Amino acid sequence: MPLKIAIAQMNAVVGDVAGNAARILDFARRAKERGADVMLTPELALCGYPPEDLLLREDFYAACAAEMQSLAGQLPDLAVIVGHPLAEDGKRFNAATLIQGGRAVATYRKQRLPNAEVFDEKRYFDPSETPCVAAIKGVRCGINICEDVWSAGTADQARDAGAEVLFVLNASPYHIGKQGLRAEVLRERIETTGLPVVYVNLVGGQDELVFDGGSFVLDAGGEVCCQLPKFEEALEIVEIADGAPLPGPFVPEQPIEPEVYRALVLGVRDYLGKNGFPGALIGLSGGIDSALTLCVAVDALGADKVRAVMMPSPYTAEISLADSREMIRRLGVRYDEIPIAPAMQTFAAMLEKEFAGLPADTTEENLQARIRGMILMALSNKTGALVLTTGNKSEMAVGYCTLYGDMAGGFAVIKDIVKTLVYRIARWRNTVGDVIPERIITRPPSAELKPGQTDQDSLPPYDVLDAIVEAYMEHDLSPREIIARGYAEADVRRVVRLLKISEYKRRQAPVGIRVTQRGFGKDWRYPITNRYRDPY
Repeated sequence: MPLKIAIAQMNAVVGDVAGNAARILDFARRAKERGADVMLTPELALCGYPPEDLLLREDFYAACAAEMQSLAGQLPDLAVIVGHPLAEDGKRFNAATLIQGGRAVATYRKQRLPNAEVFDEKRYFDPSETPCVAAIKGVRCGINICEDVWSAGTADQARDAGAEVLFVLNASPYHIGKQGLRAEVLRERIETTGLPVVYVNLVGGQDELVFDGGSFVLDAGGEVCCQLPKFEEALEIVEIADGAPLPGPFVPEQPIEPEVYRALVLGVRDYLGKNGFPGALIGLSGGIDSALTLCVAVDALGADKVRAVMMPSPYTAEISLADSREMIRRLGVRYDEIPIAPAMQTFAAMLEKEFAGLPADTTEENLQARIRGMILMALSNKTGALVLTTGNKSEMAVGYCTLYGDMAGGFAVIKDIVKTLVYRIARWRNTVGDVIPERIITRPPSAELKPGQTDQDSLPPYDVLDAIVEAYMEHDLSPREIIARGYAEADVRRVVRLLKISEYKRRQAPVGIRVTQRGFGKDWRYPITNRYRDPY
């Protein structure tokens, strides 16, 4: 008889131990109804991932232990492997426990603790050195947890301990191209172990991270024989007969644009939903960034929970107003126009004496952005809705944004999306439903803070800017190496300088969704006070 394995691709909430246990129980009951023999949950499914400094609290481990005991007594008659934190003998582990017959029958403790990119598990956990293999319906099943399989050793231990199949529990956050890396790494493990792999991954948004799910099964030849959908919860049953996985449902990969868009939608939905915000506020400008942010918000929350506010100044082009109104008509969200000219005049009068004899400069431009920020934050305070900022990664990189102005808000939706990708995603979104007026996509981008302004007055063309930012910031290339790729030295010097002097701004920016291998968040830790100069 084949071993029927339920893959529970669930969306856990960090810290909601009782709620996550109830979710595991619901998945288990449904898995039992579908004839499963064993169910796999993601890494730390009981407490959510990453719990960060909750893992320094003894009471947190005690709460998880109590919930594990309660859960064990409620689970139906099938084996369930639950990811959870474990404190024992003065040590703390990232663990996975097999529960069967109302009790824990085996526990695996993670051996490899990641300490790069967004991970800092060495801060919280102790590593183990012991494999775990348990017999389920006559099949010997080895257990690994996420980082364990990203290098050789732990999977081989499971094989040497008699494993016939490898279960891998994961909380692997999304970035562009991640799914291919996962499969490639597991094929390397399969080459040395000859074991088929069942890979279950967390799904859902957690602060700046998005977990994409995409759980899958690889046979002993490294072929994908089942793949679950991305960016949504799923429960799927796969079978292993005579040591080989049988073909199951397969959801193919999507192109980058729809994949990233779905990550943004899930990130917004979970950030607002899990934190209890009743809706979202967006400052609309008539430009591409706020247009894309508005689309994401509506698709994540529904039009009834989104409010757009246009705050025109004397420099706002009439086409910006017209395009914004047309987009609102297409999306059906609440829309208000609050002109800022009266506030600009008031500030000008208040500061007239202080600014006497000084020429107008970016100070007056930044005042406009800060007036808009104050209006949005006032509306947020009054209604409880969260302000979604609209700045992109290109702007964040070089500081083309205003502290306490367009940076004011609670969640930065496209913070990790470079400008060129913003355009690509916007065009893709219009293929699903024509909601962004074409002129917003085709007209030259402008902050509209002074007459005739365009972004390229202050910045290199975005295709050049984005390439330099990606090379320096995401791949740690030196300016010399970037120049060798064919970029003008003047452009490289300019972008690198702007990137460095803007660090103090980024530290004060709201948290935002990470979709690249390195975003301006947990995995970018450059000093603000920094006199290092790159060699050219």
